[in-house]
Amino acid sequence: MDFERYPESPFLHLTRADVVEAARGVDIVRTVADALMLHSAGQSALPEEAYLGWTTPQGDSARLLAMPGALLQDGSPPVVGMKTINASLGNPARGIPRSQGFTLLLDPETARPVALMEAAYISAMRTAAVTALAVRHLAVRAPQRLALVGCGALAQAHAALLLRTVPTLRALALYDVTPDRAEALAAYVASLPGGAKIETVRAESAREAVREAELVVPVTTVTQGYIEPDWLRPGALVCHVSLDDLTEGAVLAADTVIVDDWSLVRDDPRRLLGRMHRAGTLLGPDGAPRDGVSAQPGARRVDAVLGDVLAGRHPGRRHQDEIVISNPFGMSILDVAVADRIHTRAEAVGLGTRLTL
Repeated sequence: MDFERYPESPFLHLTRADVVEAARGVDIVRTVADALMLHSAGQSALPEEAYLGWTTPQGDSARLLAMPGALLQDGSPPVVGMKTINASLGNPARGIPRSQGFTLLLDPETARPVALMEAAYISAMRTAAVTALAVRHLAVRAPQRLALVGCGALAQAHAALLLRTVPTLRALALYDVTPDRAEALAAYVASLPGGAKIETVRAESAREAVREAELVVPVTTVTQGYIEPDWLRPGALVCHVSLDDLTEGAVLAADTVIVDDWSLVRDDPRRLLGRMHRAGTLLGPDGAPRDGVSAQPGARRVDAVLGDVLAGRHPGRRHQDEIVISNPFGMSILDVAVADRIHTRAEAVGLGTRLTL
């Protein structure tokens, strides 16, 4: 075949607006739950992510992540794709989101692109969906108070989804080092269906926001822990979806620790749980330390992965007063699963633009 005469390869391009519109017809929480259970049953492929970090000319930390993944459900064609997500910590001060990127879907037979779509909305909503599932399976009965520490785009995604999926919520405590962001999030919550009925408190400190909350969701960019074990009320569920908000002491004091994928946590040298495993203070679900590392006195083990809790293979919360930590690493297969449903919906309703390579 003449290389210069290859047939064109069409694919669907979805802008953020297209993705948001198509997502209205997708049950993202159900999609994420299905993907988590497939993963826990071994029906997925999840390679190690590629990471590139640098310092911007203005001195901000920036990074690029490339995260491929596939779902391999029996009797169905595999769903294959990749998420790339890029971030600069200086972006919020510029008035633009911290993170942005693309999610790519491939034809499982030809490996050619079939869809390319904006990644940040999918990433935020699948992260919030993991939190919603953790609340459903790991929180106390009828939680009433939610604390959001950090009030950016990811906090908005959590507020929107949790107000819809946790009907017992009555109060929302907000804290951000930039007070204007907390004010903006409070206004956003008030605009949501049912949001006017939620008591919204702008806390003076992270500790004040956290101390009475049954649900604690840090959504910050910090790289040094600050949430100590005595900040948390009995029965609290901490959905630790950002990097390093918890201190090591808080992890060691928790009654139950749940992750989404132990191998990703184990192999990561940057985030808290990976560092703890390297230091011998955190053991795997099998109770084993890292190869070549001795378990330290007082080390605790990871209890289970979230997919096992969803599938009933682990009980999750055992009593109402225990403190539970859900610490998802963030798996590309969840983005790929949601992107696949969004692509299907977009094709059905005629969203997007057909492009060619």
